[in-house]
Amino acid sequence: MKRHPHAWLATAALAFTFALPASAQTPAVACAPPADMAPAQLYGLWQLVLWPQDGGSEAAPTSTGALLFERHPEYPGSVRGSLKRTTPGNDRQALVSGDVTSGEVNLDESADGVTMDAVWEGNVTASGCGQELRGIRRPAEGRATTDRTMNFVLKKAPGWR
Repeated sequence: MKRHPHAWLATAALAFTFALPASAQTPAVACAPPADMAPAQLYGLWQLVLWPQDGGSEAAPTSTGALLFERHPEYPGSVRGSLKRTTPGNDRQALVSGDVTSGEVNLDESADGVTMDAVWEGNVTASGCGQELRGIRRPAEGRATTDRTMNFVLKKAPGWR
């Protein structure tokens, strides 16, 4: 059997590569600035957490749910989606439509697809790499409702990148 004097070097290099953390093995992917987020990046499933703006916390949400965004069929550059979330007493479903411009997200919510029930105003978070939106959801002006203004966070579901 022929010996290779430098075989140990190759073995050591291979072992060292596997011993490194994954972040050291692959270069980090830079996130685009929030202002560069395009409406198409909203497409997909988002996980929702809502909590009261006055006295609530994200860790103790009053409502959770999901929002599925797709391309708006009538307005290019906008999104439309289906919202399903929990509320005290029963679950709610609604249509949501809107857009993202310069890192700002503006959405309109309607339970019947005609009357606006709530407006959502938020921002793409700088640390979320286009996978997290934060802001407030408030009842639409002129609506007789018991809904309160709520903070929200939307996080893109795994697998929807």
